[in-house]
Amino acid sequence: MNNESLLYRIKEGIKDMCYIWSKEMRSAITDEGVLIFCVLVPLFYPLLYSWIYNNEVVRDVPVAVVDLSHSHKSRQFIRSFDAGSDTKVAYHCNNLPEAQELIQRQEVHGILYFPPDFETRLYRKEQSSVGVYCDMSLMLTYKAIFQTAQAVASELNTGIQLEQQGGFTNRDEEISSKPLDYDEVQIFNSTGGYGNAIIPGVLMLILQQTLLLGIGLSAGTARENNRYKDLVPISRHYNGIFRIVLGKSSCYFMIYAVMGAYISLCVPRFFGYTSMVTAGTLLGLMLPYLLACTFFGMAMSCLVRYRENVMLLVVFTSVPLLFMTGISWPESNIPGIWQGIAMLFPSTYGVRGFLGISSMGATLADIRTEYVALWVQTLLYFFLTCLVYRYQIIHTRSHAIGRLEVLRSKAQQVRERRAAKAGLPAASEEA
Repeated sequence: MNNESLLYRIKEGIKDMCYIWSKEMRSAITDEGVLIFCVLVPLFYPLLYSWIYNNEVVRDVPVAVVDLSHSHKSRQFIRSFDAGSDTKVAYHCNNLPEAQELIQRQEVHGILYFPPDFETRLYRKEQSSVGVYCDMSLMLTYKAIFQTAQAVASELNTGIQLEQQGGFTNRDEEISSKPLDYDEVQIFNSTGGYGNAIIPGVLMLILQQTLLLGIGLSAGTARENNRYKDLVPISRHYNGIFRIVLGKSSCYFMIYAVMGAYISLCVPRFFGYTSMVTAGTLLGLMLPYLLACTFFGMAMSCLVRYRENVMLLVVFTSVPLLFMTGISWPESNIPGIWQGIAMLFPSTYGVRGFLGISSMGATLADIRTEYVALWVQTLLYFFLTCLVYRYQIIHTRSHAIGRLEVLRSKAQQVRERRAAKAGLPAASEEA
């Protein structure tokens, strides 16, 4: 008898979960705002963001040259600088103020300045200098100008060394110019581009933020319409915290299982980004990450009173959360208090874990810290969501009972007034 009762309760619980899932899915599909944030934004926003950074690095950055030396060495430096793939000499100016005016008009992003005694000091065996002025407002253009100038200066230094030393053989010149040989090999980010370094983290952050927007928008809509039955309905299908939470979360998890596969597998291949994920590691990471994001969003939805609130809360946190993941700013340089705050968000561990398996070919054992942290967050936010929904149920029922008492009191007052007018005794509430 006990086993039959248990099986019956399990069967009823599954039916109630399916009912709640179908109702939540119907609500998500019919709500235009939820549909946009949960389907359209994850489909198209990653494409737009990846397309913007698809070039990876900047090419042919315009630079102005102020050559007051007019010498063979300065012209050699300018030719080598212009031959680089990242920079080009766009203007030749007579003085620095003229070149500075070009930077103010954003026609160039840097200046090469050769003093009048540039070659003279070299032939005197004195140290000469080349002024490199860069527009620091753009990191990529600054990097292109400075690194190209540094490479040309190094090559020119080698040639001057060989001329002054006067080696007998080519081998003597090789040893003199480069006594310690080295090869530069870029690990993981083979292109050295901005897209391969940042886009994987942004993709994972998009999953979390759009999921929070969808869940919060749905909760805000229910509160605006005063639909308490959609928040914490009072019916036989909603007799149980677990079935409510599991039914609602399964709806968003199913939607984002498809969105997660699309964002993590399809988008990087569309734009040729480095992707070394395997099916097992991707499934192992995405399962706790999506669950943690879902329960986190459901728990935080209690803070949303109006539809507009969720936009302010979620969009405002997008950039800080990206910085706190440690992919665009070194984790070691983040203050301890902000590292503690970052531990509260699933995106922190999801971004780090996905970057490891996607760009570095890591396994679940290699990202054990992130993997375990996501499961811990899943459990914590699941129970927090249960507590939040239980509080909402108690609050809703007390609100409904209080409103019913008010209606009964008003009805009793109406009956008393009617009875007084008719000269009859007032009808009791039981009657």
